[in-house]
Amino acid sequence: MSADPVRPALDTTRLCSTVTGPGRFWRTFDVVTETGSTNADLLARSDAGADIRGAVIAAEFQTAGRGRHGRAWIAPPRSQISLSAGVDTSGIPPQAWGWLPLATGLAVVKSLEDSAGVSAGLKWPNDVIARGGKLAGILAEVAPRGDAIVIGIGLNVTLMPSELPDLGATSLLQLGASELDRNVLIVALLQSLGDWMDHWRTAGGADEKLIDDYRRASITLGSRVRAVLPGEREILGTARDVDAWGRLIIDTDGQAVTVSAGDITHLRTIEH
Repeated sequence: MSADPVRPALDTTRLCSTVTGPGRFWRTFDVVTETGSTNADLLARSDAGADIRGAVIAAEFQTAGRGRHGRAWIAPPRSQISLSAGVDTSGIPPQAWGWLPLATGLAVVKSLEDSAGVSAGLKWPNDVIARGGKLAGILAEVAPRGDAIVIGIGLNVTLMPSELPDLGATSLLQLGASELDRNVLIVALLQSLGDWMDHWRTAGGADEKLIDDYRRASITLGSRVRAVLPGEREILGTARDVDAWGRLIIDTDGQAVTVSAGDITHLRTIEH
Protein backbone atom coordinates (compact mmCIF):
# COMPACT_ATOMS: atom_id res chain seq x y z
CA MET A 1 0.00 0.00 0.00
CA SER A 2 1.43 3.39 -0.97
CA ALA A 3 2.36 5.64 1.95
CA ASP A 4 1.45 8.70 -0.10
CA PRO A 5 -1.26 7.88 -2.65
CA VAL A 6 -1.32 10.04 -5.77
CA ARG A 7 -4.56 12.01 -6.02
CA PRO A 8 -4.86 13.76 -9.40
CA ALA A 9 -7.72 16.09 -10.25
CA LEU A 10 -10.71 14.82 -12.20
CA ASP A 11 -10.60 15.30 -15.97
CA THR A 12 -13.78 17.32 -16.44
CA THR A 13 -13.62 17.43 -20.24
CA ARG A 14 -13.12 13.68 -20.51
CA LEU A 15 -15.93 12.95 -18.07
CA CYS A 16 -18.41 15.31 -19.72
CA SER A 17 -17.80 13.85 -23.17
CA THR A 18 -18.06 10.28 -21.89
CA VAL A 19 -21.09 10.35 -19.57
CA THR A 20 -23.34 12.96 -21.20
CA GLY A 21 -24.72 13.43 -24.68
CA PRO A 22 -27.36 12.04 -27.06
CA GLY A 23 -28.70 8.65 -26.05
CA ARG A 24 -27.20 8.83 -22.55
CA PHE A 25 -29.16 9.03 -19.31
CA TRP A 26 -27.18 12.01 -17.95
CA ARG A 27 -27.67 15.47 -19.48
CA THR A 28 -25.05 17.56 -17.67
CA PHE A 29 -21.91 16.92 -15.64
CA ASP A 30 -20.14 19.53 -13.50
CA VAL A 31 -17.07 19.31 -11.29
CA VAL A 32 -16.49 21.74 -8.43
CA THR A 33 -13.20 22.10 -6.58
CA GLU A 34 -14.85 22.51 -3.19
CA THR A 35 -18.38 22.66 -1.84
CA GLY A 36 -20.30 21.95 1.30
CA SER A 37 -22.42 19.16 -0.16
CA THR A 38 -23.16 18.13 -3.74
CA ASN A 39 -26.63 17.01 -2.64
CA ALA A 40 -27.28 20.46 -1.17
CA ASP A 41 -26.02 22.08 -4.38
CA LEU A 42 -28.44 20.14 -6.60
CA LEU A 43 -31.32 20.72 -4.18
CA ALA A 44 -30.57 24.45 -4.23
CA ARG A 45 -30.62 24.45 -8.03
CA SER A 46 -34.04 22.82 -7.96
CA ASP A 47 -35.28 25.30 -5.37
CA ALA A 48 -34.14 28.12 -7.66
CA GLY A 49 -36.26 26.72 -10.50
CA ALA A 50 -33.68 24.71 -12.45
CA ASP A 51 -34.48 21.33 -13.97
CA ILE A 52 -32.02 18.96 -12.26
CA ARG A 53 -33.29 15.76 -13.88
CA GLY A 54 -30.27 14.08 -15.46
CA ALA A 55 -27.83 16.54 -13.86
CA VAL A 56 -24.68 15.37 -12.06
CA ILE A 57 -22.34 17.32 -9.78
CA ALA A 58 -19.03 15.89 -8.54
CA ALA A 59 -16.79 17.55 -5.95
CA GLU A 60 -13.06 17.22 -5.39
CA PHE A 61 -13.66 18.09 -1.73
CA GLN A 62 -16.80 18.27 0.39
CA THR A 63 -16.61 20.29 3.59
CA ALA A 64 -20.03 19.23 4.85
CA GLY A 65 -20.64 15.81 3.35
CA ARG A 66 -23.57 14.05 4.97
CA GLY A 67 -24.68 10.51 5.53
CA ARG A 68 -28.04 9.31 6.80
CA HIS A 69 -29.49 11.18 9.82
CA GLY A 70 -27.16 14.11 9.11
CA ARG A 71 -23.97 12.27 10.06
CA ALA A 72 -20.77 13.93 8.87
CA TRP A 73 -18.75 12.24 6.12
CA ILE A 74 -15.59 14.18 5.34
CA ALA A 75 -12.35 13.01 3.72
CA PRO A 76 -9.19 14.62 2.26
CA PRO A 77 -9.48 16.32 -1.15
CA ARG A 78 -9.48 13.98 -4.17
CA SER A 79 -9.51 10.87 -1.98
CA GLN A 80 -13.16 9.99 -2.66
CA ILE A 81 -15.77 10.03 -5.34
CA SER A 82 -18.35 12.49 -4.05
CA LEU A 83 -21.18 13.11 -6.48
CA SER A 84 -24.90 13.72 -6.68
CA ALA A 85 -27.33 13.01 -9.51
CA GLY A 86 -30.88 14.12 -10.18
CA VAL A 87 -33.30 11.35 -11.15
CA ASP A 88 -36.66 12.08 -12.81
CA THR A 89 -39.58 10.81 -10.71
CA SER A 90 -42.43 12.00 -12.93
CA GLY A 91 -45.00 9.29 -13.53
CA ILE A 92 -43.60 7.06 -10.76
CA PRO A 93 -45.81 6.62 -7.66
CA PRO A 94 -44.18 8.06 -4.52
CA GLN A 95 -44.42 4.67 -2.81
CA ALA A 96 -41.92 3.35 -5.36
CA TRP A 97 -39.35 6.06 -4.65
CA GLY A 98 -38.01 4.09 -1.69
CA TRP A 99 -36.33 1.73 -4.13
CA LEU A 100 -34.06 4.41 -5.58
CA PRO A 101 -31.29 4.19 -2.94
CA LEU A 102 -31.44 0.39 -3.11
CA ALA A 103 -31.13 0.42 -6.90
CA THR A 104 -28.27 2.90 -6.55
CA GLY A 105 -26.52 0.42 -4.27
CA LEU A 106 -26.81 -2.22 -6.97
CA ALA A 107 -25.32 0.20 -9.50
CA VAL A 108 -22.35 0.87 -7.21
CA VAL A 109 -21.74 -2.84 -6.57
CA LYS A 110 -21.90 -3.68 -10.29
CA SER A 111 -19.60 -0.82 -11.30
CA LEU A 112 -16.99 -1.76 -8.68
CA GLU A 113 -16.92 -5.35 -9.81
CA ASP A 114 -16.59 -4.34 -13.47
CA SER A 115 -14.09 -1.50 -13.11
CA ALA A 116 -12.03 -2.32 -10.01
CA GLY A 117 -12.38 -6.06 -9.49
CA VAL A 118 -13.88 -5.50 -6.03
CA SER A 119 -16.68 -7.70 -4.71
CA ALA A 120 -19.09 -5.86 -2.43
CA GLY A 121 -22.51 -6.36 -0.87
CA LEU A 122 -25.37 -4.20 0.37
CA LYS A 123 -26.37 -3.57 3.96
CA TRP A 124 -29.96 -2.37 4.08
CA PRO A 125 -30.86 0.21 3.14
CA ASN A 126 -27.92 1.95 1.52
CA ASP A 127 -24.42 0.97 2.68
CA VAL A 128 -21.95 -0.71 0.32
CA ILE A 129 -19.83 -3.18 2.31
CA ALA A 130 -16.60 -4.93 1.27
CA ARG A 131 -14.68 -7.32 3.54
CA GLY A 132 -16.68 -6.13 6.51
CA GLY A 133 -15.95 -2.41 6.00
CA LYS A 134 -18.14 0.38 4.68
CA LEU A 135 -16.85 1.31 1.24
CA ALA A 136 -19.60 3.65 0.05
CA GLY A 137 -22.71 5.38 1.32
CA ILE A 138 -25.83 6.63 -0.44
CA LEU A 139 -28.16 9.48 0.51
CA ALA A 140 -31.45 10.12 -1.32
CA GLU A 141 -33.40 13.37 -0.92
CA VAL A 142 -36.54 14.64 -2.65
CA ALA A 143 -35.98 17.86 -4.61
CA PRO A 144 -38.05 20.92 -3.56
CA ARG A 145 -39.98 20.94 -6.85
CA GLY A 146 -41.00 17.32 -6.30
CA ASP A 147 -40.10 16.24 -9.84
CA ALA A 148 -36.77 14.61 -8.97
CA ILE A 149 -34.85 12.81 -6.29
CA VAL A 150 -31.23 13.69 -5.64
CA ILE A 151 -29.03 10.64 -5.17
CA GLY A 152 -25.75 11.31 -3.39
CA ILE A 153 -22.89 8.78 -3.49
CA GLY A 154 -19.70 8.85 -1.45
CA LEU A 155 -17.13 6.21 -2.40
CA ASN A 156 -13.80 5.87 -0.57
CA VAL A 157 -11.03 5.53 -3.15
CA THR A 158 -7.51 6.30 -1.85
CA LEU A 159 -8.16 6.92 1.83
CA MET A 160 -5.50 5.62 4.21
CA PRO A 161 -6.59 4.00 7.50
CA SER A 162 -5.79 7.18 9.46
CA GLU A 163 -7.95 9.25 7.08
CA LEU A 164 -11.13 7.21 7.21
CA PRO A 165 -14.05 9.11 8.73
CA ASP A 166 -15.26 6.00 10.58
CA LEU A 167 -13.46 3.06 12.18
CA GLY A 168 -15.78 0.69 10.35
CA ALA A 169 -14.95 2.10 6.93
CA THR A 170 -12.56 0.93 4.21
CA SER A 171 -11.34 2.16 0.81
CA LEU A 172 -10.51 0.76 -2.60
CA LEU A 173 -6.83 1.37 -1.87
CA GLN A 174 -6.98 -0.78 1.26
CA LEU A 175 -8.87 -3.49 -0.60
CA GLY A 176 -6.17 -3.73 -3.28
CA ALA A 177 -8.50 -2.66 -6.08
CA SER A 178 -7.23 -3.03 -9.63
CA GLU A 179 -8.41 0.49 -10.52
CA LEU A 180 -7.97 3.70 -8.49
CA ASP A 181 -8.39 6.27 -11.29
CA ARG A 182 -11.47 8.21 -10.24
CA ASN A 183 -12.22 9.12 -13.86
CA VAL A 184 -12.53 5.45 -14.81
CA LEU A 185 -14.53 4.69 -11.66
CA ILE A 186 -16.96 7.58 -12.24
CA VAL A 187 -17.60 6.57 -15.84
CA ALA A 188 -18.37 3.00 -14.76
CA LEU A 189 -20.50 4.21 -11.85
CA LEU A 190 -22.60 6.64 -13.88
CA GLN A 191 -23.10 4.18 -16.71
CA SER A 192 -24.30 1.54 -14.25
CA LEU A 193 -26.42 4.05 -12.35
CA GLY A 194 -27.99 5.34 -15.56
CA ASP A 195 -28.85 1.79 -16.63
CA TRP A 196 -30.54 1.02 -13.30
CA MET A 197 -32.39 4.35 -13.15
CA ASP A 198 -33.66 3.82 -16.69
CA HIS A 199 -34.74 0.30 -15.71
CA TRP A 200 -36.55 1.65 -12.63
CA ARG A 201 -38.33 4.32 -14.65
CA THR A 202 -39.34 1.92 -17.43
CA ALA A 203 -40.75 -0.55 -14.90
CA GLY A 204 -42.56 2.21 -12.99
CA GLY A 205 -40.77 1.16 -9.80
CA ALA A 206 -39.24 -2.09 -8.66
CA ASP A 207 -39.85 -5.14 -10.82
CA GLU A 208 -38.83 -8.75 -10.19
CA LYS A 209 -35.39 -8.30 -11.75
CA LEU A 210 -34.54 -5.36 -9.50
CA ILE A 211 -35.85 -7.09 -6.39
CA ASP A 212 -34.12 -10.40 -7.19
CA ASP A 213 -30.80 -8.70 -7.99
CA TYR A 214 -31.01 -6.78 -4.73
CA ARG A 215 -31.71 -9.97 -2.79
CA ARG A 216 -28.61 -11.57 -4.27
CA ALA A 217 -26.43 -8.56 -3.40
CA SER A 218 -27.81 -8.15 0.12
CA ILE A 219 -25.72 -9.11 3.14
CA THR A 220 -28.60 -8.17 5.46
CA LEU A 221 -31.16 -10.74 4.31
CA GLY A 222 -30.80 -13.90 6.36
CA SER A 223 -28.91 -12.10 9.14
CA ARG A 224 -29.89 -11.61 12.76
CA VAL A 225 -30.36 -7.87 13.13
CA ARG A 226 -31.19 -5.13 15.58
CA ALA A 227 -33.35 -2.36 14.17
CA VAL A 228 -33.53 0.97 15.97
CA LEU A 229 -36.61 2.72 14.67
CA PRO A 230 -37.68 6.37 14.87
CA GLY A 231 -38.63 7.15 18.46
CA GLU A 232 -35.86 4.83 19.71
CA ARG A 233 -38.07 1.75 19.43
CA GLU A 234 -35.92 -1.35 19.02
CA ILE A 235 -36.66 -4.76 17.54
CA LEU A 236 -34.55 -7.90 17.23
CA GLY A 237 -35.05 -10.59 14.66
CA THR A 238 -34.00 -12.11 11.35
CA ALA A 239 -34.09 -10.03 8.18
CA ARG A 240 -36.12 -12.09 5.73
CA ASP A 241 -36.91 -10.01 2.66
CA VAL A 242 -37.54 -6.61 1.06
CA ASP A 243 -41.00 -5.76 -0.20
CA ALA A 244 -42.20 -4.00 -3.36
CA TRP A 245 -41.52 -0.60 -1.74
CA GLY A 246 -37.98 -1.42 -0.61
CA ARG A 247 -38.91 -1.90 3.05
CA LEU A 248 -37.11 -4.50 5.16
CA ILE A 249 -39.17 -7.38 6.54
CA ILE A 250 -37.90 -8.73 9.88
CA ASP A 251 -39.16 -11.91 11.56
CA THR A 252 -39.34 -11.33 15.31
CA ASP A 253 -41.09 -13.49 17.89
CA GLY A 254 -43.02 -15.27 15.18
CA GLN A 255 -44.30 -12.05 13.62
CA ALA A 256 -43.25 -10.17 10.49
CA VAL A 257 -42.39 -6.53 11.11
CA THR A 258 -41.98 -4.17 8.16
CA VAL A 259 -39.31 -1.48 8.57
CA SER A 260 -39.28 1.54 6.28
CA ALA A 261 -36.61 3.56 8.14
CA GLY A 262 -34.15 2.83 10.92
CA ASP A 263 -30.61 1.93 11.87
CA ILE A 264 -29.78 -1.72 11.25
CA THR A 265 -27.02 -3.56 13.11
CA HIS A 266 -25.96 -7.04 12.08
CA LEU A 267 -25.73 -9.27 15.14
CA ARG A 268 -23.39 -11.67 13.38
CA THR A 269 -20.66 -10.61 11.03
CA ILE A 270 -20.98 -11.41 7.34
CA GLU A 271 -17.92 -10.84 5.16
CA HIS A 272 -18.43 -9.82 1.55
